[in-house]
Amino acid sequence: MGKQNVISRAFRPGDRQRYRDKMQRGLDALARMLAEGNFSFPHQQMGLEMELSLVDEGMNPSMSNAEVLEKIDDPSYTTELGQHNLELNVRPRALAGQGALELEDELRASLSNADSKAQDIGAKLVMIGTLPTLRSSHFDPRWLSHPARYGLLNQQICAARGEEILLHMSGTPLGDQEQERLRSHAESILPSSACTSAQLHLQVAPEDFAAHWNAAQCLAGVQVAVGANSPFLLGKALWQETRVPLFQQATDSRPEELKNQGVRPRVWFGDRWITSIFDLFEENVRYFPSLMPEPEEEDPVAALNSGRAPTLSELRLHNGTIWRWNRPVYDLVDGVPHLRVENRVLPAGPTVSDMLANAAFFYGAQRALAEQDRPLWTQMSFAAAEENFYSGARYGMNARLYWPGMGWVPADELVLRKLLPMAHEGLEACGVSAVARQHHLGVLEQRCKARQTGADWQRETVMRLQRSRDRQPALVEMLRRYIELGDSGEPAHTWPVE
Repeated sequence: MGKQNVISRAFRPGDRQRYRDKMQRGLDALARMLAEGNFSFPHQQMGLEMELSLVDEGMNPSMSNAEVLEKIDDPSYTTELGQHNLELNVRPRALAGQGALELEDELRASLSNADSKAQDIGAKLVMIGTLPTLRSSHFDPRWLSHPARYGLLNQQICAARGEEILLHMSGTPLGDQEQERLRSHAESILPSSACTSAQLHLQVAPEDFAAHWNAAQCLAGVQVAVGANSPFLLGKALWQETRVPLFQQATDSRPEELKNQGVRPRVWFGDRWITSIFDLFEENVRYFPSLMPEPEEEDPVAALNSGRAPTLSELRLHNGTIWRWNRPVYDLVDGVPHLRVENRVLPAGPTVSDMLANAAFFYGAQRALAEQDRPLWTQMSFAAAEENFYSGARYGMNARLYWPGMGWVPADELVLRKLLPMAHEGLEACGVSAVARQHHLGVLEQRCKARQTGADWQRETVMRLQRSRDRQPALVEMLRRYIELGDSGEPAHTWPVE
């Protein structure tokens, strides 16, 4: 829900109505701004947020983010939901030129420094989609991070649901073993702290937003299929990208009766292709009750009338409590508004090299799709894009995905034959240097040829370790090896399975 400050208090019945009225005023202001073209777009900029986990020497979660942040002493690092989580916010930069190569060096240096500081208090940073050594006891509400917004968010979601959070999912079998199933209850939204992601931001012109968002929705299934890194949760082998069902279930504010009525979840793929960013903000207001109806003093329409860009605080806070896999963002920098697509589908890790390969693929393929003369989304149903997303998350590199003109095709084949050349073209159109394109997209190409994602490596390693030990010790040893190999910096498709 972003970094906005919220006040921890009980909300009165009239608060929601007043907040809804303010959001409607915000929609009126946004519609007018879109019509008048009041947005900054000097050039395409990329941004990156990376969520991290902390573990101790025994590979168990280290509930020490406050102490680690004090040691790191860098405003780029901040809290996340659980006390074993951190978030790194990377300074935005232009896509063009050598920026991606410079970002790789910057990220490696920053993470190395942060990890060194964490080790001073006996903790270690891990870039992984779901931390495999988490147990149900780590989802106790006392392990929420201390800023008030986390406690209030937890309180509001649990109150709206009116019952315990239920986690239930079935996995894909490990080798010739039987399918594993998870059914677990939690008294807080902390199971979502098991999900650590890499979030990609792209600043776009208002008139291009719909094309870029639609393109991102088309790519989501491919992204999770070839970038999966979250195969284990609470000791069970589940989806290749278990973050997807886990995050939806862990933040679900609907009791069973509302699910049965078809009420939309707050973690949401969407319903349809769009024609404007306004469609998404309008859906947010129409479909979802506010969780934290705390209005600001500003009247957004009056701000516009005075020649000032409104903050749209209510719309932005509300948008931050609806976790679309591709989220619209309205933001201000030095009082000047701009729009971004926030791509939220990817897990953290396994390495900086892997994450920047995923980012290069997304930015390049998205640009190419957004500029096609005949848009892909006019040839593909929204339901097919959603089915691709869940299939990619469940089966990873083994998923078969639908693509217009190709039919149902293996994920790795789709990337190698169709989307990787498009990603090269898109990055070239963004002005990315040939060296940077070859470097980052080359990692993804070799991953697809090797057919080994971070999730594949984790599953295969645990399967081999279980020949001589039980599941939990196997997960601990796998995570230890994962961290050692990750520290080498070599991408995960090169990691040996021993």
